[in-house]
Amino acid sequence: MKLQLIAAAISISLVACASTAQKKVALESHTIITSDVAATPSAGMTNSTTITLEQIMSDPDWFGRSPESWYWGDDSQTVFYQQKRQGNPLRDLVQKNVSTEGNGDLVKLAQMHVVADSNAILNNTRTHEVYTFEGNVFVKALATQNVQQLTYTSAIESSAMFLTNGNVAYRVGNVFYAHDMSSQKIIELANLKMTDGEKPATEPLSYIASEQHELIEYVALKQRNKDLRAEQKRQLRVKNSTVTQTNFYFGKDNKIVHASLSPAGDKLVVSVAPEKSSRESSDIMPNYIAGDGHIKAEEVRSRVADNRQYAEQLYVLDLNQGTKALLNYDSLPGFDEDVLANVRKENYAREGKEYKSQKSARNIHVMQSWDPIQWQDNGKHVAIMLEAWDNKDRWIATVDFEQKSLVSQHRLHDDAWINYSFNEMGWLSNSERLYYLSEESGYAHLYVKPINGKAKALTTGNFEVNDLTVSADEQSIYFKANKKHPGIYEIYNVELTSGEVKALTDLGGMNDYALSPDESKLLIQHSEITLPPELYVKNLISNSEAIRLTHTVSEAFLAMPWAAPNVVAIESSHQDQPIYSKVYLPTGYDQSTTKNRAVMFSHGAGYLQNSHLGWSGYFREYMFHSMLVQQGYVVIDMDYRASKGYGRDWRTAIYRHMGKPEVQDMRDGVNWLVENANVDAKRVGTYGGSYGGFLTLMSMFTDPELFQSGSALRLVSDWAYYNHGYTANILNTPADDAIAYERSSPIYFAEGLEKPLLINAPMVDDNVFFQDTVRLVQRLIELEKQDFETAIYPVEPHGFVQPSSWLNEYRRIYKLFENTL
Repeated sequence: MKLQLIAAAISISLVACASTAQKKVALESHTIITSDVAATPSAGMTNSTTITLEQIMSDPDWFGRSPESWYWGDDSQTVFYQQKRQGNPLRDLVQKNVSTEGNGDLVKLAQMHVVADSNAILNNTRTHEVYTFEGNVFVKALATQNVQQLTYTSAIESSAMFLTNGNVAYRVGNVFYAHDMSSQKIIELANLKMTDGEKPATEPLSYIASEQHELIEYVALKQRNKDLRAEQKRQLRVKNSTVTQTNFYFGKDNKIVHASLSPAGDKLVVSVAPEKSSRESSDIMPNYIAGDGHIKAEEVRSRVADNRQYAEQLYVLDLNQGTKALLNYDSLPGFDEDVLANVRKENYAREGKEYKSQKSARNIHVMQSWDPIQWQDNGKHVAIMLEAWDNKDRWIATVDFEQKSLVSQHRLHDDAWINYSFNEMGWLSNSERLYYLSEESGYAHLYVKPINGKAKALTTGNFEVNDLTVSADEQSIYFKANKKHPGIYEIYNVELTSGEVKALTDLGGMNDYALSPDESKLLIQHSEITLPPELYVKNLISNSEAIRLTHTVSEAFLAMPWAAPNVVAIESSHQDQPIYSKVYLPTGYDQSTTKNRAVMFSHGAGYLQNSHLGWSGYFREYMFHSMLVQQGYVVIDMDYRASKGYGRDWRTAIYRHMGKPEVQDMRDGVNWLVENANVDAKRVGTYGGSYGGFLTLMSMFTDPELFQSGSALRLVSDWAYYNHGYTANILNTPADDAIAYERSSPIYFAEGLEKPLLINAPMVDDNVFFQDTVRLVQRLIELEKQDFETAIYPVEPHGFVQPSSWLNEYRRIYKLFENTL
């Protein structure tokens, strides 16, 4: 097969390397750019240190405790980060000056309220900031660093913000307050009550109630008098500032999902849903090992098969007038389209029925993203990101406060599903323009749109943009993107006027950033394949090289002979894009007359990228793969279709048929190993957890000759039992699309098992229920299958915690491969 190579000079650095010279390593007739001699597997294995399971599956504190939750200090010279304590789960806050040596100093507990301001909001003049610490509200003067504590309560104050008049607003539960910074008065702005209250005459009545009001004069008179008294109270509140009447009623059995206060303090946007809207029913997960010796029945989520559809009601509240107006969705383009018509027709036809498509209002709600309601700085406009329950549409709408209606600014439709990522948006307040991310081109890109004009793309190309930061003068936007290679994420800046895109970093690997308050520097979290995350600082004024700030990796880790995999673009048999994969090669892989054995690892989450050039969240697996390489295995780790980082079409290739495209890619991976890495096709095994466990099952059940053995960890065996938020995107719902669930769930193909299978299952897993394993095991028993074993882990959740469990699990996996390959 033709091999597509990484064209850019990608330096895959090995932690233990001292030199930066490049070396070309021949792989049959192809060339892969890798790092210096020490980064090659053959050179790495000259180290006498032996990699053992006991070491790599022990508490990860042994190899380092990387900076977490990092942010800038107010002076743009100091950075703060959290660091895990050695041997326990507690975190300390560390303070470090960018100009001094060392990893910094611990912040004293007595000073935490002064510096724990990573969530701070600036006022319009950028002289003060407001933030919450331990549930109380603080205001800091940036010039003097003087801190004023506004609240001293046991309540949890949140959503602290400056209002346009200089006062501070915050929220306690469903009550919004303003703190007058001159008089120090506390003013209640709105109290959102989940009761019926008094129904105004304008609210629709039932048929018999309407008939009663029409026929019985006394009933109509009582209602009229009630409405008159209510209107008098409202007018008194509007005309007399001493009167507080801030109650807004949203009905019993409802709940507030979103509530966002205008910076002017005069309006609230509120979305309301039925109290039980998120799940029609819940289930019970038994915990067999509890502190009191009894079995604990823990309540867990419902399954996608149980969830019912619902729509949120969206309101705008006028706090000055004391009025509430419902915002209808019928102004949104496509609000009543039958987007599942073809899916339903196929499923109906299978049952011998005919489906007739018809238009009806879709269930719509505020999108479950980080900040789906965005106010312009002056409070004049608000933008709301909405999504359909069927996952096929996303809208950005503004509100016409005069007409009390939504105005559609952008519609993103996807025949498969709208991504839960790439939904950042906001205002360029100086020019009344919106900026937002959209996958409409096939990749997530940045757009700017005047509220009464056409949108303009600021970035284009086959790469993904996210993590947006608008400059203070609103002349440019900073972002992260994998522009130069799918597995390398650098930091960029785009000028809004010219559209010029400028690369700000050239570090390679994986980079995340924070712009300093004075916008002169970038704080960067940088990692490489063999280097855990560390903090760097980049001076944007001098444009000098990024300087490393922290050194938290242990000497013990640096001394180990870790393998440095090559990231290879493997040609696909099924689409034009290659399948980017990490390939680990042992010493002399191409010299022995005996063909090599190999292991394929499949990452979890489905929508996740693991064949990038940064440090992987699968760090134990990375070390395990280094151990296998040291013992002569070839290892491959593929970003199969559905993985993150490669655009919309790659992401949605699994729509309505999970497990088929990915297994096709896995076969291409095995074929590549056979042709290019001297691998014996009859000596290849596979393993993975969560989605990777699902793929282990699907590959072994539907393509039984592909692998000689496999281990499925915390596996999904039936997608109808998984959660709604993830599964309904890809497979719709079982009620609408039973076909998709049946052809995507391993339990329907269990009769295909022919090779040894190891199932490792945590029992207190509230993500993928233990029931998935129990049902599959029973199915295998009834099919009279013999070549499978099940290991259970009584105290483990979805992501294992105890080192003893990790060690036991990987001893079993290693033993499986040793015995079968």
